[in-house]
Amino acid sequence: MTDLQDKAEKMGIKIPEITFEEINEQIKPVLRKMEQAGIRINVSYINELDQKLSSRLKELETEIHKSTGTEFNIGSPIQMADILFDKLKLSTEGLKKTKSGISTAASELKKIEDTHPAIKLILEHRELSKLISTYLRPLPLLVDEDDRLHTTYGMETSTGRLTSSEPNLQNIPIRGTYGAEIRNSFIANPGMKIIAADYSQIELRIVACLAPDKLMIESFQRGDDIHAKTAAQIFHIPLEEVTKEQRRVAKAVNFGIVYGQTSYGLSQALDISPAEASKYIKEYFESYSGITKYINYMIDSARKDGYVETLFGMKRYLPEINSSKHYIAESEERMAINTPVQGTASEILKLAMIELDKQLDEISKKSGKTARMLLTVHDELVIEASSEIAQEVATATKDTMENVIKICVPIEVSIGIGDTWDEAK
Repeated sequence: MTDLQDKAEKMGIKIPEITFEEINEQIKPVLRKMEQAGIRINVSYINELDQKLSSRLKELETEIHKSTGTEFNIGSPIQMADILFDKLKLSTEGLKKTKSGISTAASELKKIEDTHPAIKLILEHRELSKLISTYLRPLPLLVDEDDRLHTTYGMETSTGRLTSSEPNLQNIPIRGTYGAEIRNSFIANPGMKIIAADYSQIELRIVACLAPDKLMIESFQRGDDIHAKTAAQIFHIPLEEVTKEQRRVAKAVNFGIVYGQTSYGLSQALDISPAEASKYIKEYFESYSGITKYINYMIDSARKDGYVETLFGMKRYLPEINSSKHYIAESEERMAINTPVQGTASEILKLAMIELDKQLDEISKKSGKTARMLLTVHDELVIEASSEIAQEVATATKDTMENVIKICVPIEVSIGIGDTWDEAK
């Protein structure tokens, strides 16, 4: 039994008797079946969307040139920097520098998007250009004779998380209008439905139990909105008074802490000062003292042993955690904090997929209808099932994902059924 398993069992986490090597072996045939099944896309819809966004891209180009008073290559970072910072004299305070000058990366431009009307237009132009070049143009060229797209799955050696390549479907946009439109192009076969099932805050639930943190555990057990609860803690206000903006801040803090984010990183993510970010982190650790102990414990263990482990025993070696170079040691510390959580979440998803594959086979044989997994995207599964059994499959999927392992708080899965991936999500 690993040290993390011993700690977990004391918290009432019932661990299946299986190692991460066994999980990875058992998931391989499941992934091969998903690769062979593929997922259907509406090629004509994608081509129409391509025309629509390409038209908008031309409009944006005209608007940007008009707003800046100059025609230039919007795809050139050097020309972009020259127009924004030399011609328009926009402030460069707080912006990163590259070898060629001030960075015009989207993350940097967002910091100054309110300083000139052209910036928002440029950011939209960047987004559309990426969507068109990454998805709308390539995807129709990659489908088979049945208009189905087949990805290839692999596993990251450091975290054990599943990867997708040729094409990479892990990066399909999930936010915004354009992301929804692209997901809308992923469709079910005639007479079938798409089912999308997504773990809700699985990593936060895992860290609450591994810590263990009494306040966070109680919040999950009550079914609280954990981000609103965190906002109430760090802003010292009643839960019912939390605003959307305060919840947004708390959400960034919650996930930032799990990923070992520094106050500078949080300040960049929220576009606030490092001092303000430090204040939020301080309030967070004072509220969730168990999380503080967990972080210190994992870093100390990594420094002593040279590695950290997931719940099922996958080791991630951190040879530079005791480095005299501060930035290297800090990077290794972030991995020490996050790997046990992220890796364990991946293992739980794989366990659910292994069990669900069996259940779908049983449902298919019993009903004479089709039910099969198509995609996995981070903490989400996408399934296709005949319309007559779609609700039965959705129920089985939710039950399997929520109960494949028992931890100290409820595991929750949001699930939907639709004709397209977006409708189901």
